[in-house]
Amino acid sequence: MDSNLSHRLKARALKLAHLATLFVAMSIICLPGLWIVLNSFRPTVEIMAKPPVWIPNELNLDHYRSMFGGIGEGGVPVLTYFMNSLVISVTSTVIALLVGMAGGYAFARYKFKGKAALFVGLMVTRAVPGVALSLPLFIVYARIGIIDTHFGMILTYVAMNVPFTVWLIDGFFRQVPKELAEAAEIDGCTRWQAFWRVEFPVAKAGIASAGIFAFLTSWNEYALASQLTRSVTSKTMPVGLLDFTSEFTLNWGGMCALAVLMIIPALVLTFLVQKHLIAGLTFGGVKG
Repeated sequence: MDSNLSHRLKARALKLAHLATLFVAMSIICLPGLWIVLNSFRPTVEIMAKPPVWIPNELNLDHYRSMFGGIGEGGVPVLTYFMNSLVISVTSTVIALLVGMAGGYAFARYKFKGKAALFVGLMVTRAVPGVALSLPLFIVYARIGIIDTHFGMILTYVAMNVPFTVWLIDGFFRQVPKELAEAAEIDGCTRWQAFWRVEFPVAKAGIASAGIFAFLTSWNEYALASQLTRSVTSKTMPVGLLDFTSEFTLNWGGMCALAVLMIIPALVLTFLVQKHLIAGLTFGGVKG
């Protein structure tokens, strides 16, 4: 009895220690985000105070009103930046997913000459830092006339996301048994019908996770967008943060308010597909 009680107490202590460690780790990870949200509601005096004011004395919506032009000088065109980001991110994600599904399925199901070399070459392109591509892209885009356009940014993000989506979706389709499609074809389905009706539903959790990562990459990217956009008609929200800077001052409250607006769509999208995202991330981890 004593040994059983001791074992249960030890197991409970280990579980509590595990939970406490997770809580501390998550607190450290979430602290910068919580600080940004808090600063978006605090007056500038408190934000700039030294030493820092940890517990706010006043919370208001002044930074949000100012951002939308409600008070003070003219507001930052947030809605325009939001629509730019939305159009560019959604379009590039959809295209990257379509290309990624075609490429990933081809790599997973078919054998062809140079397959391994082509796959490695595709992955190597993803290893190049985006900032290293800014100058070459700027020169090429300037010559063909797509600087400061939605098309130019969509093309850039598709090129960035396709290698990753191909690699990720290839892994998911490798986990789908070939026998499922073969059985569907025996039952009278065409190759296309077997893919959409049998293989795609099984792998859709993984495809959803690839879509989330591709969308967040496009939504949050700054280095290339800051070089390839110039006017309000094409600037994305990360680049729009610069509108809160001037020669001598930084509007930290306004920047935090815009950062909060940037976080909200990503959080909403993640929560909407949370089930598919978790299933996709664990899809290849367990074999039946």
